[in-house]
Amino acid sequence: MSEEHTLTTDQAEREASGARQYGRYLEEFEVGAVYKHWPAKTVTEADDHMFCLLTMNHHPLHINDVYAAQSQQGKNVVVGPLVYSLALGMSVGDVSGKAIANLATDDLSHPNPVFHGDTLFCESEVLEVRPSASKPDRGIVKVHTRVFKQDNTLVAEFKRAVLIPKRDPGE
Repeated sequence: MSEEHTLTTDQAEREASGARQYGRYLEEFEVGAVYKHWPAKTVTEADDHMFCLLTMNHHPLHINDVYAAQSQQGKNVVVGPLVYSLALGMSVGDVSGKAIANLATDDLSHPNPVFHGDTLFCESEVLEVRPSASKPDRGIVKVHTRVFKQDNTLVAEFKRAVLIPKRDPGE
């Protein structure tokens, strides 16, 4: 590095240096594409407890071993909003890293529980890509995100719409 360093804060300039691209422009999305997000995340007891305490969800199924041992699952269950938040975060680098705005989340479900020590793998399928009717420099991308744990059990899924800029606003 030279004695005089110039800080580049622009995302496109930093990516041009060879850094990993963060997010996609509208033109880079293709209906039917499936992005298998990386890295995966092992959910720890500390993650779950901190999230519960931070969000004021003190349900004993999530934070009390004795209570959870008497439940249907027989042990603590990771709180659903943490699973959703992790999946959303895991998808940002591939889906919404260049987003102008997140517009909607729909059809969120948690078909199976997540336990402390489970590792989450997340993927998103592109459902729709369309230019904005009112602003030519952007468009809407809709994706269906699915979350699986290490044994291939589906533990969460949701759809979301994201406002994404075009690489070339003139087209």
